Amino acid sequence: MELRGATALVTGAAKRVGKAIALELAKKGANIVLHYNRSEEEARETAALLAQEGVQVYCLRADLGSVNEIESFVSKALEQAGTIDILVNAASQFHETPFESISEADWDTHLAVNLKAIFFLSQKVAQSMVAAKRGKIVNIIDAHIWRPYLHYLPYLVSKTGLVGLTLCLARELAPHIQVNGIAPGPVLMQPQWSQEMVREIVDSVPLQRIGTPEDIAKGVIFCIEGPEFMTGAIIPIDGGQRLQ
Repeated sequence: MELRGATALVTGAAKRVGKAIALELAKKGANIVLHYNRSEEEARETAALLAQEGVQVYCLRADLGSVNEIESFVSKALEQAGTIDILVNAASQFHETPFESISEADWDTHLAVNLKAIFFLSQKVAQSMVAAKRGKIVNIIDAHIWRPYLHYLPYLVSKTGLVGLTLCLARELAPHIQVNGIAPGPVLMQPQWSQEMVREIVDSVPLQRIGTPEDIAKGVIFCIEGPEFMTGAIIPIDGGQRLQ
């Protein structure tokens, strides 16, 4: 798909990996629907950066834990932008949840945002994509579904479910919409992690470094600009960590 002049909806685009994805798309000439929830200040700053690339930017808020808000959000995005050619599901709940203290709320929060919301976003956006007979959906998963770590069980289960959803959507939405996933490895370290923990992570990566949000953004660009004969693929961008 040609990105210049296309419109991409990127969830969680105010900061971190979502921001990097939105910036890379804007540099390629795509107009951006920038989704945020609580990060309004960061969203406005990111929107200003995107606009410097000479593209249209539509900054819209929604709580992805609510299906009603998702439906209203997509309707507003289509009303303002006119079309959505690309959906990048980058927003994510990520909280430490030690096994002994996992609550029902922990499950509900992670599954609602990391799995259920992506289905309903895709369902709503796909309506306009099917009418246009073209569309790209890219889901940001996590390479640690293949190499799970401790204390993040609901998060990792929700991301494992997202693999299944990606495959099912690829089948349901063929032939006009391609659905693929990017599985990032260690890209952004958590501020509470010690230097020792970070060194251990680096040592577990064959490429011996931490990745960057831009690495993930380039993977998203590949899914959009790359082979039109690719759907249902899950691409790990993890420095080879899954091989250890």
